[in-house]
Amino acid sequence: MSKYFIHKSSYRDPSVIIGDNTKIWHFNHILEGCIIGENCSFGQNCVVGPKVRIGNNVKVQNNVSIYQGVEIEDDVFLGPSMVFTNVINPRSFINRKNEFKKTLVKRGSSIGANCTIICGITIGEFSMIGSGSVVTKNTVPFGLYYGNPARLKGWVSKSGNKMNFENEDIFIDPHDNCKYLKKGENIIVLVN
Repeated sequence: MSKYFIHKSSYRDPSVIIGDNTKIWHFNHILEGCIIGENCSFGQNCVVGPKVRIGNNVKVQNNVSIYQGVEIEDDVFLGPSMVFTNVINPRSFINRKNEFKKTLVKRGSSIGANCTIICGITIGEFSMIGSGSVVTKNTVPFGLYYGNPARLKGWVSKSGNKMNFENEDIFIDPHDNCKYLKKGENIIVLVN
């Protein structure tokens, strides 16, 4: 039997699967067919689904809606009031549920407060999106993006530290001594 917490003001549809140690706080609605992993946390006033998949150890801050078509991998951070979309050309008088575009948020990435993620893209592993950005294209792993539209502005490590490659091609993260090699527009994690 799953052991998770859901606040009495939140609603979980019957067909939802929630992993152990996940906490769902005030005024949330988890819609039918959702699968939420272990050790996740949802702040207040979030909506998830239907049919959304969320990995383990995902942190969803207040006022986030994760719409059908979005998939979140493990260890992702979603900042307060950031938003996903699932249709490119919405009209209130046209039903486009069969046109939802898939959006994939890869492992370890962070999306800052008040960001907008346009549907049909992939947020690369361990990339970081600065607050208030509008992401219209795929992001590369370990990329630091911000602006409207969001553009690649630098590189971040797994721990979120900004990597400086100005004088050398190798960066050693002071947090965990992990080594990173920059080859063109790619970051390679080296074995310690």
